[in-house]
Amino acid sequence: MKTTEMERTFLLRRLPEGLDKCRKELMRDIYIPGSSRHPVIRIRRIGDSFEITKKSPVDAGDSSEQDEHTIGLTKEEYDALSKIRGKKLDKTRYHISHNGVNCQIDVFHGRLAGLCLADFEFESRMQMDAFRKPDFCLADVTQEEFMAGGMLCGKSYADIEDRLKRFGYKKIVLM
Repeated sequence: MKTTEMERTFLLRRLPEGLDKCRKELMRDIYIPGSSRHPVIRIRRIGDSFEITKKSPVDAGDSSEQDEHTIGLTKEEYDALSKIRGKKLDKTRYHISHNGVNCQIDVFHGRLAGLCLADFEFESRMQMDAFRKPDFCLADVTQEEFMAGGMLCGKSYADIEDRLKRFGYKKIVLM
């Protein structure tokens, strides 16, 4: 299924309050091909659901609007595809609403532990343009290529730490 996704991505200043009461899901993303500098095909496991997605910007100069082609997979299909050499990342995704806007808080695990992002999804360009970041967000990194999932996969926090410092980001350690 093809959809157009409008979203903005922010580094978090801190985790929003009440996150422990929100719906959450464990996710594993595998980006292929593993040899690509910035792979755009993603195989994803969300709990017991599986899918493959390819994203591409609607406008080459703007990452906030992406065409997204997603196909659901069976467990067997996911298991077979996940054997392809790819770059992986694991995270917990929390779903919240902020002033009527859907927000996904991603808390990364493993080598990217300490990185936390918020993606806000919009129904229209007007809604996106009118949006003001909440106080738990630090900086808009929507247009920063190094923050795209295909660029983060396979990396460690240390690999991106210098770029994060440019925004004043401080590692978020979960207790």
